[in-house]
Amino acid sequence: MFGIENYPGFVLVGILLNLTPGSDTIYILTRSVAQGKKAGIASVLGINTGCLVHTLLAALGLSLILRSSATLFMLVKYAGAGYLVYLGIKMLASREPIFENPNLSFERSDLLRIYRQGILTNVLNPKVALFFLSFLPQFINAKSAYGPVPFLILGGTFTTTSALWCLFLAYSASIMTTALRNNARIAKFMQKVSGTVFIGLGLQLAFKRS
Repeated sequence: MFGIENYPGFVLVGILLNLTPGSDTIYILTRSVAQGKKAGIASVLGINTGCLVHTLLAALGLSLILRSSATLFMLVKYAGAGYLVYLGIKMLASREPIFENPNLSFERSDLLRIYRQGILTNVLNPKVALFFLSFLPQFINAKSAYGPVPFLILGGTFTTTSALWCLFLAYSASIMTTALRNNARIAKFMQKVSGTVFIGLGLQLAFKRS
């Protein structure tokens, strides 16, 4: 079908990969725990929009540039790491936490900001690009005459299963921590923990060997 081989196998492997915790999962859980359901959903949409960007890059072959240039890989890697550290420092320094509680609600601009941050967190991770570039071709016939179509189908499938799983995680995490966020002191503490987690993710990305 459209040059795709063993589509059911791809779906199964994709779901197993979705269930494996990674930096994106931690980012979504952190947002959901610290800021509630709406922030969690916005982060899920941002992360998976980033996955669609990587799908397009893989389909168009642009990710080959990233794989062939060690310098470009390192630049993108450190840009992503720096962005995560920046988010963490910003949360640690903030004196006006935004939590989902009866007295304080999100503005549309707040959710758009979280959405954009999710996109950048995913897009600026070069390992995600290399993952799409190396994983998708395993299920595509080398003699396929459909061009980028099989890449788009497989990437869209993976992103869909990822979004469903991440939405479940975001919703569950936000529900379980609602009472904690409504306590001002605990909410502030959770914000600091979230900031520390972001900084940790950034440092891990920067210093982890490729």
